[in-house]
Amino acid sequence: MIAPFAETSAVASGRDLGVWAELIGQTAAVATLQRAVAGEPHAMSHAWLLTGPPGSGRSNAARAFAAALQCSFGGCGDCRECRTALSGAHPDVTLVRTELLSIGVDEVRELARRSAMSPTLGRWQVIVIEDADRITERGADALLKSIEEPAPRTVWILCAPTADDVVATVRSRCRLLTLQTPSIPGVARLLETRDGVEPELAAYAARISQGHIGRARVLARDEGARKRRQQVLQIPFQLHGLGACLAAAAQVVEASTVEAAEATVELDASERSALEEALGFGTKGARPRQAQAAIKELEEQQRARTKRFQRDAIDRTLTELTGFYRDVLSIQTGSGAQLINEDLKPQIAVLARKSTADSTLHRIDALLACRAALEGNVAPLLAVEAALIALVEG
Repeated sequence: MIAPFAETSAVASGRDLGVWAELIGQTAAVATLQRAVAGEPHAMSHAWLLTGPPGSGRSNAARAFAAALQCSFGGCGDCRECRTALSGAHPDVTLVRTELLSIGVDEVRELARRSAMSPTLGRWQVIVIEDADRITERGADALLKSIEEPAPRTVWILCAPTADDVVATVRSRCRLLTLQTPSIPGVARLLETRDGVEPELAAYAARISQGHIGRARVLARDEGARKRRQQVLQIPFQLHGLGACLAAAAQVVEASTVEAAEATVELDASERSALEEALGFGTKGARPRQAQAAIKELEEQQRARTKRFQRDAIDRTLTELTGFYRDVLSIQTGSGAQLINEDLKPQIAVLARKSTADSTLHRIDALLACRAALEGNVAPLLAVEAALIALVEG
């Protein structure tokens, strides 16, 4: 059996901690999952809802739990069951992560059908939905029946930022487990040991990512991502009037559009090629019936994915700006908290003296409202324009 999880040794002794090694700062949550894996009385549930802020490791925790349920040693991390479960290759572990804006009823029904099957090789039939907050209402209705009447050896693991992001009827039938934001030193140590990042850069990436493990890794390994972030942090110093706000908003949306296109262009082409090959394009004879409908459906899915990638890119910009104004507020209130953007402290201090804490709070609220508007399907340019104008007005 693997040793109980302990945060203080999580990075140093990752091999001993098996599948739990990368769950930094989640001592209590991991202990709960380990008790369930061990079969302690009243510790197991047929449906779990893992929540936590972005970067807390919800998806990693869900995958680790799925692997541990299949592992004869409680999640050793080395056996075939662990490796295949973590990678998504285990026949009794289904990992669902949508690149679209939502998870519809048809996909949920297919998951429900799969959940009713008995395990083929493993100990459990495990269904992991990493974006449970994106399940539509009709999809939630289809999911509810499977959760209410589960098969004996089936476990559902749903992930969402908060419990309120999941339909009430579904979340009320799940066991809630909340993860915390990892500590910045813990994230830095993980970058050093797992990714080989040099200590100074690891500490910097961990701090500016505000403990978001995935974002920290990108910033540590991608100089381009660090440069894009620096460009975003210049926006507050450029907003001197309505024209500047509109120009900056257009630049933010254009940059997000380019980033989304770069992230999807090769995948789109690969999917199109695979579909055309499956439909028999390029072979002798007429095109297969309904071929155009299939291509149209693929194109719609790809547009939806690109739209989500664009929204995600804008959201990262808004997150960086929110952190910037959090630093401004920290100086204005004299909180003494470490600044996220310590390297910009002189410029931030100048900006802080030109405003008040109340105005800064209004600016932060405007950025949060913009994020909500984008989730509500408001046109990105209009939403960003409104937010940047609010930054000037205070």
